[in-house]
Amino acid sequence: MKLIQAIIRKEKLNEVLEALFAAEVQGITVSSVTGHGGEAEKIQTYRGTTVKMELNEKIKLEIAISNHFVEPTIKAILNSARTGEVGDGKIFVIPVEKVYRIRTGDEDELAVTPRHLA
Repeated sequence: MKLIQAIIRKEKLNEVLEALFAAEVQGITVSSVTGHGGEAEKIQTYRGTTVKMELNEKIKLEIAISNHFVEPTIKAILNSARTGEVGDGKIFVIPVEKVYRIRTGDEDELAVTPRHLA
């Protein structure tokens, strides 16, 4: 089991979600985040004061999946989130030790696999 964390551009969210749904990836958490990666720093003037804007608005996706969904999930995100410009984001693949589905008590692979595919 893995936890996929992806940081993507805000404007790519719909394309990424469509690609994930097409790949039958479910159980997605979406959060608005701010951060700084390799993007150029923005300098703005506000009321006569120069301000260096270092944080950019991004979207963070978190997806807990069984091992056989790792590659399809990564491919879906890479193909739909890429613009080719600095700031496209990152994908992190993190091992998951244990998972429980609260509603049913299912554990591990059963807890991250949709019931109709289990």
